[in-house]
Amino acid sequence: MVSASASVSAAAPIRLGMVGGGQGAFIGAVHRMAARLDGHYALVAGALSSDSERAKVSAAELGLDPERSYRDFEEMARQEAAREDGIEAVSIVTPNHMHYPAAKAFLEAGIHVICDKPLTSSLEDAKALVQVAKKSGRLFVLTHNYSGYPMIRQARRMVGEGDLGDIILVQAEYPQDWLAEPVEETGNKQASWRTDPQRSGVGGAIGDIDTHAFQLATFVTGLKTESVAADLDSFVPGRRLDDNAHIMLRFGASPNGRRAKGTIWVSQVAPGNENGLKLRVYGTKGGLEWKQEDPNYLWYTPLGEAKRLLTRAGVGANEAAAAVSRIPSGHPEGYLEAFATLYTEAAGAIRAMREGALPADLLLPTVEDGVEGMRFIQACVNSSRDDAAWTRLDSV
Repeated sequence: MVSASASVSAAAPIRLGMVGGGQGAFIGAVHRMAARLDGHYALVAGALSSDSERAKVSAAELGLDPERSYRDFEEMARQEAAREDGIEAVSIVTPNHMHYPAAKAFLEAGIHVICDKPLTSSLEDAKALVQVAKKSGRLFVLTHNYSGYPMIRQARRMVGEGDLGDIILVQAEYPQDWLAEPVEETGNKQASWRTDPQRSGVGGAIGDIDTHAFQLATFVTGLKTESVAADLDSFVPGRRLDDNAHIMLRFGASPNGRRAKGTIWVSQVAPGNENGLKLRVYGTKGGLEWKQEDPNYLWYTPLGEAKRLLTRAGVGANEAAAAVSRIPSGHPEGYLEAFATLYTEAAGAIRAMREGALPADLLLPTVEDGVEGMRFIQACVNSSRDDAAWTRLDSV
């Protein structure tokens, strides 16, 4: 998993392409802003939409050379790999079902891949993609952007250094309300594919936002999830995928044999919640609490002592937080900056690979992390179908 801070070498920008992300696509614009923020990339090519006219107009709006606006990702991978000035990396920002074929095409063409989560729409495709990535020798980054927040990096460092003692409890939640009504029936593009099993996969909310909560919990604690007991619901009548989930987790044993327990609640039908991702971690020596909607603060409570507020660039901030901070204390950093941290770290790794090396301190979510996320999704679905029976991730 590249602690490449903002100190990445100011070499020539990395030539970047994009698949998906044309007009009307939310996450494509986020990726483009994140790639630009620290100045390490230049977007030069794209297959921005499956609609040829929308792709053409989108490319023009972004200032791309018309000759490098492609009909589809296969043509793009083939032609860009043949150019001396072809792209070095590609961002894949399509609905889930297109992640596997697009990533496979670019990896096999020798091009690094930066892919939105979840990894694929099925566990079978995820497992196959691991083999493609390994064979290619190219970098594969999965953009679990919340792991790029400075105070999340601080929390991970504190857990690793034993400030919390042995971890015993992990609680994550991620409530939203934007799908509380059947907006997929109104032509909402973002809702329509997320609630469609053919494009999203077997998970609705658990694929869209629970994968973030799950990844964050394991990223900060370093724990491996062994089994889950999940209760999934589709509260909106007629919805084909889950829009709410309550999940219990059992983690593997720590070096001293202690086994932590966890819970995750995610919902896209909880009125009054916009993007309420939260993480709480408790150990034998203390606890931590972090909220995505107030991300520059981390609450730390040593056992038996008063609660302490740690800030991103203030007293108590550690080197892990400072390494991914850009601006002085009192000036908030947020969603786009966290996304940009992953792009900057990927740039550091790509430049190192140009010289035949890879940084040893990789913190980027990888293709293997993506497979673990897909195992989690499938295990939750299987558990819920079996009346919330405990289900091991290694059984799916």
